[in-house]
Amino acid sequence: MTGRQEPYYVDYDADFGLSGLAEAFTLSPAPEDTGAALALVTAKLDAYDRECPVGSVDHLSADERSILGYDTSHDDWGYAEELREDVRGLVESPLADEAIRAVWRAAAGGGWDPAAHGMSARDWLRRIDETCAARPPRKVPGRRPAPGSWWGAWRPTADEVRDDVVAEIAGIAEAAETRSCRERSTGFLPSPDILAALEEVAVRVHPELGFRLFLRALKVYSVRMEKARYDRFQALGERFGHPAALIDLGLDIAWPPIDTARRDATWDFGFSHLAGQAHQDWRESREEIRKTAAGDDFGQTPGSAAAVLLEDTLRLLRSALPDAAVTALWTGASNSPGRTDGRDWLRLIADVCRERLREAAPAYTPIVAPARTELADTVLREVRETAPAVADKAASPHWHPVPATDVMDALEHVVTRIDPDLGFRLFLRVLITLSVPLTREQYDRYRAIGERFGYGEYHVSDVDHLIEAG
Repeated sequence: MTGRQEPYYVDYDADFGLSGLAEAFTLSPAPEDTGAALALVTAKLDAYDRECPVGSVDHLSADERSILGYDTSHDDWGYAEELREDVRGLVESPLADEAIRAVWRAAAGGGWDPAAHGMSARDWLRRIDETCAARPPRKVPGRRPAPGSWWGAWRPTADEVRDDVVAEIAGIAEAAETRSCRERSTGFLPSPDILAALEEVAVRVHPELGFRLFLRALKVYSVRMEKARYDRFQALGERFGHPAALIDLGLDIAWPPIDTARRDATWDFGFSHLAGQAHQDWRESREEIRKTAAGDDFGQTPGSAAAVLLEDTLRLLRSALPDAAVTALWTGASNSPGRTDGRDWLRLIADVCRERLREAAPAYTPIVAPARTELADTVLREVRETAPAVADKAASPHWHPVPATDVMDALEHVVTRIDPDLGFRLFLRVLITLSVPLTREQYDRYRAIGERFGYGEYHVSDVDHLIEAG
């Protein structure tokens, strides 16, 4: 690994390089011979070449692409080059061949052992490298297949993160010393020799490669992962620029019980999030609700999105809010054509959420926790301060207009009589749909309120584009 430091804009949202190839071996029958094994390598490269970009930089000018490090016409850095970089790092390393073999077998599930076919581990890696080298460069406009993070972010140097990777491997090694294996339901721990070899990769080759191969081994061995360790893995992956899916998919996580009071969503959530997903082409059907109800964020206990959406919905259903006010509230927060069946809409949402929870968390019993009322007056002041600025506006003005005054009245009802938290989240949505200009001072107050409610890092920033310059 050379530890390239250029910024990335477009994410490749799956495992990649040698760890991604190892995953392909775990998902396929064991090759009968070297030719079949190399055919799997070729199939993996072909599959990548057929993939569409996760994102696009088509909207960027040639100059902007150049500044970000993109060739304006094609991308010579394909999956094969990522794989070759990993392979060369191991082949040229001081690691013993047996250590490389142990790492490969652990990551690939043991189905293909080069030694059983008359090859050393380095010989096997060289054959992979030759297969990659024979392929022509992949040409896709503006595409970077390398792992991506936030636009303009930089990957850490090896020295900055090596100790953290080694500490995580050592934590599993410590468990392996005291308990050689677990019940099949929680998987087996990798052997101390495998973990020692993975630590060598992190120390003597590159911590990023060591981390990916370590994750792959944990998935192969179905090691049950406590939530705290999983969170540390995600934090490490974020520093490397890995997509969350690379950490999450295939990892056996011991999730804590669903808790609707736990604010672990990065962005909006619940009823306000559902409203934010609506658009003019929405048909407001079960399928559209289900997309939000099933949209658990990475790091959330399965079923969490449905649980918080159900709780919000039940609060509204059980309130004294008139049907017309429910319709005004939805229209104001979603800016989609207004519904006239108020509570029937809420009942449909609740029904879909319960359906999702029966699948994802059958042991969960939905409850409506007492509302947090300590911020009611603070939120109410913000709603009332904004009301005069939108008095002449309407939500969904081009389809079924609803006076903004009706929307603000419904918001006041939610804040004062149902739940200030839900009211504030819907208020943020209304600001967006009505394009309400904000001062920096207002935005800072909203951020402070969001922090007190425990909102995620980017929740309130949904409205930062409304801040007026000056």
